[in-house]
Amino acid sequence: MPPVLWTGKLSMPMTVLVNCSNIIAFVIGNTRDTAAMKNRVKMGYEGACSDHVTRYDEFGLQHYTKLSQELLKDVVIQGKEVLDVGCGTGILSMIALEQGAQKVTCGDLSEYMLGQCKAKAARSGYSSDKIDFRQLDAEALPYDDDSYDVVISGMVLELSPEPQKMINEMVRVVRPGGIVALSTHGTNHYTEALDACFRAATKRYVLGYRIEYWPMEETKLKQLFSRAKLVDVATRRITWQDDFGTGDNAYGFTVSTSSAWWYAKYPTDKIAGETQKTRDFFVRNKVTRITQDVILARGLKS
Repeated sequence: MPPVLWTGKLSMPMTVLVNCSNIIAFVIGNTRDTAAMKNRVKMGYEGACSDHVTRYDEFGLQHYTKLSQELLKDVVIQGKEVLDVGCGTGILSMIALEQGAQKVTCGDLSEYMLGQCKAKAARSGYSSDKIDFRQLDAEALPYDDDSYDVVISGMVLELSPEPQKMINEMVRVVRPGGIVALSTHGTNHYTEALDACFRAATKRYVLGYRIEYWPMEETKLKQLFSRAKLVDVATRRITWQDDFGTGDNAYGFTVSTSSAWWYAKYPTDKIAGETQKTRDFFVRNKVTRITQDVILARGLKS
């Protein structure tokens, strides 16, 4: 079952409020409804909750390019068949192809994000013998055992209700001797932005709602890899702060890259007002710097 108590860093008042809501969610059974959790995230990245996700690359391309390059630093991609789990707009997949992957399969829960990935591949001139696409659930991959040489995933694990299942699936479909590598959010990731969003939110709309995003400690990720029977597991953590100059830009980055999926819990006619209120909070409180805390991990299937 997904955890109940918040695993990230927030101010003390917001930590207390979030955990109270999480406990209510546990009591009424929301923490066990993993299908609903996945569907809310899917809705967000389909653009069903807001149109922020249409600006994903505008705000996030530089950020995710940096993370993708860091993830692949110690992974041999040349000549390999690669599966990218949770490909998004294809930032990691395109870098894998640039580094000489024989073929990349791009998989994502969202049809909209897959569409963006397909368009990017077409603009880059990649044909179907170099790249293909599949809508999928990261916790139940639609592939046979031992199908790929390398399985990668960039900043997706924290949105999986049961991250061990996702890693187990990545290990199942990689061939013996193959690599599983992923990046995920550390406990300080987006701290300032999350705290601002939680403070600005109208609490009655989300009371008893366990947010789908859960960061983790590096030691926890190592445990998940070890439990999946991966060997030669290596992890590293990188942290920095991005300065977006204005609260409006910091808000834009936060909601476009996250897709603002939590708006699925708001009344439809209130979303525009909540969006403006949260943006105003970022601007008024000069939330311009956001901490990035990323854990990178890789392991070998024996």
